This record gives sequence, C-alpha cells and structure tokens, in this order.
Amino acid sequence: MDAIFNRRSVRKYLAKPIPEEDVTTLLKAAMRAPSAGNEQPWEFVVLRRRETMEGIMEFHPYARMLREADCAIVICGNMELQKFPHDYWIQDCSAATQNLLIEAVHLGIGAVWLGIYPIEERYAGMQRLLGLPGHVIPLGAVALGYPSEQPEPMDTYRPERVHLEKWHQ
Repeated sequence: MDAIFNRRSVRKYLAKPIPEEDVTTLLKAAMRAPSAGNEQPWEFVVLRRRETMEGIMEFHPYARMLREADCAIVICGNMELQKFPHDYWIQDCSAATQNLLIEAVHLGIGAVWLGIYPIEERYAGMQRLLGLPGHVIPLGAVALGYPSEQPEPMDTYRPERVHLEKWHQ
C-alpha cells in the first residue's frame, strides 16, 4: 500500500538510465491489470530515442518533461482485441497505466501520466509519430526517469465525496 499512498507525479528527472529489466517489470505490472472479459486490449510502445519523445511536444502542450525523461511508455488500445461493442478499452488501458505508475514508485522511478485520448489532435499526432495502425488508439503516455525531485505525498481522501446508499448533499 505504501506505493499507492506515496505515488506522486514526477516531472523532473536525473540523467540516469533506467535498466531494461525495470522497463520490462513496469510492462509486466501494466499487463497484470484487470480488463473487461479478460480481453487485455492493450499495446505498449516504449520510447527511448530523444527525437521521438521530443516529437510528442509538437502536438502535446503538456509534454515538456519528456526533455529530461529517460524513456516513456505509450499505452494504446487495440480495437481489434475488443470482445464487446462498448469502449471498455479505455478503462482497461487506464487500469494498466495505474499499475505501471504504482510499480514505478516501488522501483524508485519517477513517473507522470500524459493524457492523450480523447483529444483528437493528441491521439492523431501520436498515431502519426509512432506509425500506429488506425485500429490502435493511444490512450496516454507515461514519462519515466529517476526523480531529481520528490514531491511530498498528499492526503487526497475527501469524506464529503463518499455517499452511502444514495446521493446526499
């Protein structure tokens, strides 16, 4: 539970490479997420080249941290892997992203989630940049690096947002 309660978005990184085995561990954690009907509609693109990560800044206004990140992982939904006529891929890929973020804390790696879908300019830009086929939609990206700053954990529990049995004011 410490990884959940200590997770914070980290946007500043040291110039220190993340070992491939840790990247693999992050991907394994992501793929352990639950998914509707166990369809596991996710695909992951690991970015290590500086030019690719900086290319994201051309269409994503909040991606400046990629200048310092050692790598990034783009989480995509593969529409051909969907079993249901609903967009459960969004929840499934979000759960995979959260698992990745929590495992990053456990490994001492700083991470921040960059939202891509449903903003057309962002997901179309990512599809072009990475050469994704039309049936693969990028949901988000996670910038990764060893933190050069460690934001303090925040208590985000809000009891006024908990409703018992029915909505109350």
